[in-house]
Amino acid sequence: MSALDRMLWRNADFRRFIAGQFVTNAGDSLYTVAMLWLAFELTDSTLVTGALNAILLLPWLLQVFAGPLVDRLPLKHVLVGSQVIQGIVVSILPLAAATGHLDVGLLFVVAPVLMLASLLMAPMETALLPRIVDDERLPGANSALSTVTLGLDMVFDALGGGFVAVFGATALFLADTATFAAAALLFASIRLGTAAGTAERTAPRRTTAAPTVRSVLRSYVSDLQDGVAVLRGTVFVELTLTTAVANFTTGVTLAILPAFGDGLGGPAIYGLLLGALGIGRLIGSLVGPWFESVPYGRMLLSQGIAACCWLAAVLVSSPALTVVLFGLAWIPSGISGVLSSTLNQRVFPADLLGRVAATKGTASGATLPLGSLVGGAVAEGLGTTMTMALAASGFGFIAVYIVLRPRLRRLPAVRAATPADFGVEAEKE
Repeated sequence: MSALDRMLWRNADFRRFIAGQFVTNAGDSLYTVAMLWLAFELTDSTLVTGALNAILLLPWLLQVFAGPLVDRLPLKHVLVGSQVIQGIVVSILPLAAATGHLDVGLLFVVAPVLMLASLLMAPMETALLPRIVDDERLPGANSALSTVTLGLDMVFDALGGGFVAVFGATALFLADTATFAAAALLFASIRLGTAAGTAERTAPRRTTAAPTVRSVLRSYVSDLQDGVAVLRGTVFVELTLTTAVANFTTGVTLAILPAFGDGLGGPAIYGLLLGALGIGRLIGSLVGPWFESVPYGRMLLSQGIAACCWLAAVLVSSPALTVVLFGLAWIPSGISGVLSSTLNQRVFPADLLGRVAATKGTASGATLPLGSLVGGAVAEGLGTTMTMALAASGFGFIAVYIVLRPRLRRLPAVRAATPADFGVEAEKE
């Protein structure tokens, strides 16, 4: 551990923030697992679970509205308040179960509130970290936060399924209420602006007005237009298309996974499948830098192997083997995510990265909730197993598309990439 890392972890406010994030992300994972499972248990309908999951995935589309709200409200109050709101809303579900009023309609009332409360967390992290950590330690702080968030999701997805299997969904909601209470207490104990070097950042600026939702939305639309102009005619148009297709089938998968897990053995298998998905992506993220010297086009072809693993996971008769193969299918996605981020930084000018990220993220992320809606409906007609097998086509599509497009197949390694290789115009003097 470097001296900077040691100094970072000596910051009590940073430790409280990381601990609070750990606990609140646990709460998010737990209620997602429990709500989707309960929706399927109450209705035996993939259409219902798909619609509910689409609501929980809406932050992918609505993050643009959260930024200006965070900028205009007291950070600490919003941070603590979001935990209190989630805790209160989640506690309604076990109370409804105890009084015999728990039904799927209540889940559809609760889900949007939870989604809106959690919507503020991503921009909140960005806005709050500079208030508690000085500039030179921000990279280490962001890395620690990313590791905690990604690692926790997979662990609690798996544990949530096991918890539901042993104690039931309503008991999990009670435990979830405690996680949000703990997170609220941790966040309430943070002192903003105490880290060295934050005085300048936190001092009020009289000459700069806080952004409004309208102004930020207008700026966002402008950035999207600029991003489209930058990407037009480049290889990234086709690469974004393949990502959008893969995300669509991911949304399909998340919608029908409760039903698929139930067919294999119940909520415990459902949780293990979610955990395998997270573990696969995490492994891919960790080993991704090792593949910077491999031609990028060849790396994309590995999605064909992922599709085969996914299809095999559906066809094998052993639940344990299904979980393992399903996890292996997500490793190439983790690798691709890391390489894609590095590639953006290599071929686009720094002042265009935000616009590029906004455009690509909107184009590819919007298909996640849409996939959940469609997947739930398709599974009602074709059956869960068939729909799950068809979902493997998302990864398969990437490999087939690369094979059919020589321009993509010949893309160089990320480490050797130049803007010209990807059709990006060099920055003009």
